[in-house]
Amino acid sequence: MKKLLTAVLCLWSSTAMAQMPNNDWQSKVIVDTIQSNVLNAPREVSIFLPRGFNAQPDKKYPVLYLLHGMWETHVNWSERGHVKEVMDRLTASNEACDMIIVTPNAGGNIHTQWNGYFNMPGWDYESFFYDELMPYVESKYRVIGDKQHRAIAGLSMGGGGATNYAQRHADKYCAAYAMSALMSIPEQGAVRFDDPNSKIAILTRSVIENSCVDYVLQADDTRKDSLRQVEWFVDCGDDDFLLDRNLEFFQAMRNAGIPCQLRVRDGGHDWEYWNSALYTCLPFVTRSFGK
Repeated sequence: MKKLLTAVLCLWSSTAMAQMPNNDWQSKVIVDTIQSNVLNAPREVSIFLPRGFNAQPDKKYPVLYLLHGMWETHVNWSERGHVKEVMDRLTASNEACDMIIVTPNAGGNIHTQWNGYFNMPGWDYESFFYDELMPYVESKYRVIGDKQHRAIAGLSMGGGGATNYAQRHADKYCAAYAMSALMSIPEQGAVRFDDPNSKIAILTRSVIENSCVDYVLQADDTRKDSLRQVEWFVDCGDDDFLLDRNLEFFQAMRNAGIPCQLRVRDGGHDWEYWNSALYTCLPFVTRSFGK
């Protein structure tokens, strides 16, 4: 009798999964392409879709924009950060909710490709992000599309980009999670390049001009009130070369009376650290959604 029951259950399970179109019983990462008028070029974007996305065509989801670092592209969060596997574990344990995760492409080989999330001479990436990428993704992939259900996170260059985006567009994000973030480059410590018009020199100037630390230090009461409308989290390794910049940002936030969580964990500026950070990041943004 027990063998018969087992056989029936296995047959039912196999039949049920076979009837689910496009393997919708599991999550997936897809790559989409946007033809950008702003950048005058096609741009790829990786998108994590939760379980049941195709089977529930009327359901809408919160969204997390997850930004990559310098020299990297949109594929690194899935290929090296294993975001799908982490999401599958956390949703199975109810530590993270179903969400869309969007990783745009803002990088590549710094000597031949533009890197960076800010508008720079020859590279209006921030305009592309808000005028083209966000509207495209949020309409096509059934994103809820309001501040209470939109978060942003990133590592290194992307951590600084995520922080700066949430600072200057606080009306769009409920939460920001910065990992090993390029929060600033002190003028006295900035590298001087032989060619001031090289892509890496232009990127360096853009980071200095968009310092996340200075944005807080120079904040008036109106700006501080705006920053308090976002849930903030800074996560950096104790062996990371950007640790001081992250501590400076946290200190500026605390002195300004802006709530900000800080974690300094064992680790450096590498994928082992960023993969482990997802286990804190994804539950954090889950708790922030809908507040």
